[in-house]
Amino acid sequence: MKPKQDQDFPYWLVVLGITGLVLFYQVWASPVYAQVMATLAKGIGITVFVTLVAFGLACLLGLALALAGLSRFRLLREVSRLYIEVMRGVPIMVLLLYVAFVGAPALVAGWNWVAAALGWGPVSTRDFPLLWRAIVALMLAYSAFLAEVFRAGLQAVDEGQIEAAEALGLNGWNRFRHVVFPQAFRTILPPLGNDFVAMVKDSSLVSVLGVADITQLGKVTAAGNFRYFETYNVVALLYLTMTIGLSLLLRRLEARLRARQQR
Repeated sequence: MKPKQDQDFPYWLVVLGITGLVLFYQVWASPVYAQVMATLAKGIGITVFVTLVAFGLACLLGLALALAGLSRFRLLREVSRLYIEVMRGVPIMVLLLYVAFVGAPALVAGWNWVAAALGWGPVSTRDFPLLWRAIVALMLAYSAFLAEVFRAGLQAVDEGQIEAAEALGLNGWNRFRHVVFPQAFRTILPPLGNDFVAMVKDSSLVSVLGVADITQLGKVTAAGNFRYFETYNVVALLYLTMTIGLSLLLRRLEARLRARQQR
C-alpha cells in the first residue's frame, strides 16, 4: 500500500510550476530578465561540474570511510570516526576558506619541499585553481555525511545473506560486490539522493572564493546593474529548477525500486 503522502495530489508542484512559468515568461518577454538570464546561464556549467565532481569524489571517500569504520582493525575504526566527527563539526563555509587559504598553500609548500629534494621545479599557490580548492572542500565536507549513510546501509544487510555468501565460497570482494552492496544500495539511495540535492544548493558557497558559478555571476550582475530583484529571482529560479527536477527524478526512481521489491 502506498504511503498517504504519495496518494495526495501535488498541489505544491502546481503552484511552483505556475510560478516558474511566470518567471520564464518574464525572462522571455522582459529585456532586463533576458539579459540577466543570458549572463547567469554561463554559470550553470560550473555549478553542475562542481556538484558532480565533488559529489562523486565524496561518495568514493565516504564509502572508504564507512568500510574503515566497519573494519575489524581498531586503528582504522578510530581514524574513520575521528575524520567524520571533525568534518561534521566544521561549517562548510569555514572548511571552504580553510582549504582554500590554509590547506592549499600548505600542500604547495609540502610539494615544493619534496620537489626540491628530487631536483624538480617549484610550483606556486596560483597553480592550484580556486575551482579545485572548492571541489576538494566540498568533497571533504560531504564525505563525512555520506560515510554515515553508507555505514547505515551496509549494516542493514542481513547477516544471513553474508553467511550464505561465505558458505558459497565467495571471497570478501565478491561478497561485497555481489551480495552486500546491491542490497545496501536500495537502503542508501533515498538519503544519497537527498545529499546530492543538498550538494547542488551548497555548491553556491563556492562563490565566496570567486568561482564563477550561478551565485557569483548573480552577485556580480546585481552589483553592476543594481537590478537585485530581477537578478536574484533568476538565481532562485535556476536553483529551484535543478533541485526540484532532481527531487522528482529521485522520487520516480525510488518508486520503481519499491515496486520491484514488492514483486
